[in-house]
Amino acid sequence: MKRLQYDAILKDLPKKMVFLVGPRQAGKTWLAKEIAKSFKHSVYLNYDRLEDREIIKNESWLDSTDFLVLDELHKMPNWKQYIKGVFDTKLDHLCILITGSARLDTFHSAGDSLAGRYFVHHLLPFSPAELSETEHTQNIDRLMERGGFPEPFLMQASEDADRWRKQYTNGLIREDILDFERIYDLRAIELILNLLRTRVGSPVSYSSIARDVSISPTTAKKYIEILEALYIVFRVTPFTHNIARSLLKEPKIYFFDTAMVENEIGKRYENMVAVSLLKYVYERNDYLGHRASLNYLRTKEGKEVDFCITQHTSIEQLIEAKHGERTIDPSLAHFSKKYNVPGIQLVKEIKNEFIENDNSTVCRAQEFLERLSILRAQKNHEGRS
Repeated sequence: MKRLQYDAILKDLPKKMVFLVGPRQAGKTWLAKEIAKSFKHSVYLNYDRLEDREIIKNESWLDSTDFLVLDELHKMPNWKQYIKGVFDTKLDHLCILITGSARLDTFHSAGDSLAGRYFVHHLLPFSPAELSETEHTQNIDRLMERGGFPEPFLMQASEDADRWRKQYTNGLIREDILDFERIYDLRAIELILNLLRTRVGSPVSYSSIARDVSISPTTAKKYIEILEALYIVFRVTPFTHNIARSLLKEPKIYFFDTAMVENEIGKRYENMVAVSLLKYVYERNDYLGHRASLNYLRTKEGKEVDFCITQHTSIEQLIEAKHGERTIDPSLAHFSKKYNVPGIQLVKEIKNEFIENDNSTVCRAQEFLERLSILRAQKNHEGRS
């Protein structure tokens, strides 16, 4: 299945380096090799392979190479300086694609050595928007059961998908985490991972996690940040006009792989919605240059809305995920009126959408989420032109 990013990446490659980032086994290597078919002299090198590592270190690919893929390059010491040198001295016809399953896009903490030299493309698991107009459309239930990672989603037997996930989870803990940072207490980080599976949709207290795992709150926070850096989980922080304050409040934590969430239909549904919304936010930032983010709203009195999409410091849309509740949530109506922004209640088990009041709408989740893609909209527009 052709991924939505394919054409966008091809357009960017002649302009700058492209960093293709996202969770392990989300399809980055497959997509890179598909893009390579559009070039005459492509070279794929993976830093994990010893043979490839020597070629990378010595920059010993041929001058005729017109497309260079460097996979897992973030594992190379001083890789940012290395790739800066490669890019600054490359021949004009060479296009470069860097892929990785750690957060290669966090350059704000590493100076501006690569400023102006790259475009970031996030490749996340399948969402209803990406599956729309394919043979797999109308598959929210499958996304909730299997998750959106290509291999388990496309497998015929659910038992094979379960076996894949067991190996995937073991690989994340035993390989990726150890590669990323030396952790001596793998049992603690595995316990945290299992605890988070049961707490999706609720604000997470680092102190509470620490007590349950018998570690310090600082260590609990560090371990969760590692899980986030490796695209295993992502945080949704509460919205506030004061950004510094929002970072101090308790985040909600979701999994990129919905099927890793505790097998409770409401939690898995909310997680699937969260991944779809995050994917949309990434698309806006990657392809429109926006500064959008995904947050949630909560007051001291307990009023809460699951998600809000924000641009700069303004709320654009409020979104509440409900599996079967058709009556507008009071908190959604409250915040929608307070901020004078549309409130959307996404309901999975509903046939039609209807408007409850001037600002709040009950929507069928399938249809709303299928429309939630910048790339899909661009592709449809180009198809009509």
